[in-house]
Amino acid sequence: MKTADPELMRAINRFSVLDTVRRHGPISRIEISGRTQLSTTTVSAITASLLDDGLILTRHEGDIRTEGVRGRPRVMLKLNPEAARVVGAKIAASRMMFVVTDFCGDVLSTLSLPIRVDRQPIGVIADLVEDGVRRCVVDAGLSLEDVDMVCLGLPGVIEHRTGRIRSSPIFREINVDFADEMTRRLGAPTMIESDAHAVTLAHHWFGSARDLNDMVLISLEQTLGLGVLHDNQLFRGAGGLSHNLGDLVLSAGSAGTVRLASQAGENAILGARSADGRFAEAIRLGRGMQHAQTLVKAEDNELINAAIRAGSAVGVTLANIVTLFAPPLVIIVGSSLELGAPFINALQDAYETAVPPSLKGVAELVFHNSSDELWAQGAAAVALHELYESPWSTTGPAL
Repeated sequence: MKTADPELMRAINRFSVLDTVRRHGPISRIEISGRTQLSTTTVSAITASLLDDGLILTRHEGDIRTEGVRGRPRVMLKLNPEAARVVGAKIAASRMMFVVTDFCGDVLSTLSLPIRVDRQPIGVIADLVEDGVRRCVVDAGLSLEDVDMVCLGLPGVIEHRTGRIRSSPIFREINVDFADEMTRRLGAPTMIESDAHAVTLAHHWFGSARDLNDMVLISLEQTLGLGVLHDNQLFRGAGGLSHNLGDLVLSAGSAGTVRLASQAGENAILGARSADGRFAEAIRLGRGMQHAQTLVKAEDNELINAAIRAGSAVGVTLANIVTLFAPPLVIIVGSSLELGAPFINALQDAYETAVPPSLKGVAELVFHNSSDELWAQGAAAVALHELYESPWSTTGPAL
């Protein structure tokens, strides 16, 4: 019988302990053992190593430093916020958002750049991203030498393991090795992640799914993304691939293949209406959905019908996802929510009609207007997740 790789098991156990301290700290060793199902001996050995590496700190409860509490001092463990610094970013077609966080994921500085980057040459996009990272790091009172990892969240099909962008609406080219380019420029290890995966982890670490190990997120932005969290881990495809939900096939036949993006993508919604000068300019500047919201409120029938069609398509898709995964929570985020009641009501109605009777009530639907800062903080969480899994020494992560 093939046995598990002991190094892999040690890494898994180490991450489990560190993540438990992050989520529930200050926490005792015996509580860590109960939550992770690891033996107290294993927990003691792992926490001793984490203390040696400076990743966690001790706090005593019940001694003279805590008035009103008697008895033998109780040693509690918590993350050391000074153990590492990371940068997370949301790179969208018309704006970029950067955050610097400490080892706990707490934000130290933010930078928002409302600048159009899509369809620019790769070198120009890299210049803009580099400048944004450097400015945000300086705003945090740090230098790039203080940064342990950078994670850039982008729309499209991303290979997490290699940092290769197979396709993205931001890039003219396909199969771009952007992680290598940015690592070279910044001098810090740089990861590329699907923005949908980043915001999924943001909600798991900081938002609506903080107490859950399983959930699903659908992002409705320039592209349609899917994040699946299972057993406290992001589910990725072969090679760490992200999921482009817009490629999902709704129907196929002699008339051709109908994909979700053609019904519910941003281009499909905004393109349903003949654009006047102001609308066309809003779309060009990446503010099409905000302007569409105004038109929907003014009872623009073309956009209302497009919003209903898109909502229905997403609702059916969501019912299929719930059928596959039966998650306790589904979070829907993104600019399409700005379409308001016509879109959301159509989504909910289609979902209730399409979800199997046996699964009705299983998944809670949450519509969340996630800020750009939360998306960027999710990218930082991806970087922290990588550091939590990495072997460490007293000189830092051995990446």
